[in-house]
Amino acid sequence: MCLDWISRIKVLVLTIATMLCASAMHPQTTQDTASDVSGVHDFDFEFGDWQVHHRVTLADGRSIEFDGTASARPLIDGSGDIEEHTFYRTTGKTYGIGLRAFDKKTGTWAIWWVDSRQPHLPMDPPNVGRFRDGVGTFFSESTVGGKTVGTRYIWSQIKHDSARWEQALSVDGGKTWQTNWIMEFRRRVP
Repeated sequence: MCLDWISRIKVLVLTIATMLCASAMHPQTTQDTASDVSGVHDFDFEFGDWQVHHRVTLADGRSIEFDGTASARPLIDGSGDIEEHTFYRTTGKTYGIGLRAFDKKTGTWAIWWVDSRQPHLPMDPPNVGRFRDGVGTFFSESTVGGKTVGTRYIWSQIKHDSARWEQALSVDGGKTWQTNWIMEFRRRVP
């Protein structure tokens, strides 16, 4: 299973690298597209190692808390990055990665998630968005059980030594959101 998970990560990284390389090899004139690189360093704050406290609301309404670690580093000349997580759940240790890529044409980031408990391809649609006034907001839609479900990620309270991430779901087209996962990041001191 671990080998399958690693293979899928490699395919995802190669796909994103291919897209970014193809874009660089076929530049368009400024008349064809705008270039917004103002957000390319938005996730630089996260590079390094972190202790992470998780608060999760399960589908049945129960809340659980557990700790974990995270490590983030840049990829592809800084136009992408990877965030690796270890989760210390009561059911055992699990892993996950967030893979992000910046689109200079739109000035937005796309975020994909891979979970070691259910590695799969094709990937879920990425959450796409940007930072404004120090808060990053990212959205996606997917179909779950025949229903459209919106997913929203918010990065906030960002400081050198701490940050907050939360995930919320919406089943009414974004009119209301139910937060189901909060991560509190604290930088690990070597």
